[in-house]
Amino acid sequence: MLNLQLGIRHAVGKQGPITLDLRSSAFDPKEKVWTRFPPEGSKYTPPHSSCDFRWKDYCPQVFRTLRKLFKVDAADYMLSLCGDQALRELSSPGKSGSFFYLTSNDQYMIKTMKKAEVKIFLKMLRAYYNHVRSFENTLVTKFFGLHCVKLAGANQKKVRFVIMGNLFCSDHYIHRRFDLKGSSLGRTTDKPQTEIDEYTILKDLDLNFIFRLQKHWYQEFQRQVDKDCDFLEQENIMDYSLLVGVHFRDKRVIMTEGSFDSDSSRGSSPHLSSHLSRGDTDPNRMCTIRLGSNMPTKAELTVRRTDCEPQLIGEPTGEFYDVILYFGIIDILQDYDISKKLEHAYKSFQYDPTSISAVDPKQYSRRFKDFVYKAFQEDKVDS
Repeated sequence: MLNLQLGIRHAVGKQGPITLDLRSSAFDPKEKVWTRFPPEGSKYTPPHSSCDFRWKDYCPQVFRTLRKLFKVDAADYMLSLCGDQALRELSSPGKSGSFFYLTSNDQYMIKTMKKAEVKIFLKMLRAYYNHVRSFENTLVTKFFGLHCVKLAGANQKKVRFVIMGNLFCSDHYIHRRFDLKGSSLGRTTDKPQTEIDEYTILKDLDLNFIFRLQKHWYQEFQRQVDKDCDFLEQENIMDYSLLVGVHFRDKRVIMTEGSFDSDSSRGSSPHLSSHLSRGDTDPNRMCTIRLGSNMPTKAELTVRRTDCEPQLIGEPTGEFYDVILYFGIIDILQDYDISKKLEHAYKSFQYDPTSISAVDPKQYSRRFKDFVYKAFQEDKVDS
């Protein structure tokens, strides 16, 4: 972590002129800057208490410009990542084996990456840049930097990592988290209902709501999901998810054994009851409402029928909750390479090929949108 912070301080401190119209050479995968950090310091680097290491900055001009596009202040960015407060390590929520770190202000997330992921990202960087520049409300992950630390000596270990925005950086407490792909095979949490809490990543078959957006927001949502999926399909990307965070505004809403009830006399979950009012106590707090961030919405409870095949979306019950939503498209660095094609062929023999996660990008995009447009619908009766 110290190496990472030293490198970022060095990289962000070297501010150069920023132009939105970048040359092709700025996106060249070979466009990287190596800097050596000896413990005793050098002409360009400070002395430090860590071991001797080398720091690599990938396409620095592109990421500097992306930070400007995303309205990131350089000083705040450096302070968030390199201040005295330590970065918090999170347990990996996925199968990737990556490590995740969160800044103390919850604004930025650091994820370690495999060499193959870095390769995919650099290959699609120009298209990513053009996409986020064209669509201010894009739901795809915001990336702020791509770096590598290489330890000196016999070890020569390389650690590659990306810095990205934290979707759930919010004044509101996130009570439920859903990772949605639109597939059914293995798409349920392995936790028993009694152990599900606000940190559990729930999946497609755990989703027990339809989110009903106001007409304007639903149209904007549909437009943007279409654009983002087109971009990912063109880049041959699949296996991405819509990550959704739900904050329940009604302080009486409690959760018992995975079910929802608004009768506060029926025993509350110890995990949720102490946090329900966070973020709703200050009447002067005015958060900006954006697509995917701080969005007031109605959530209609659904129930799945048990007398038929598993339903991706349950039957609406007519029971509504006032919620605030946070959502975005994550895990966008998985391309449909030979290993995924083999996985698809193998699983297709065993299961319904439409139920598995590893399908080609065109089919993946179509299935993802079909599911998302059932989970998110227009609220026909706006209040």
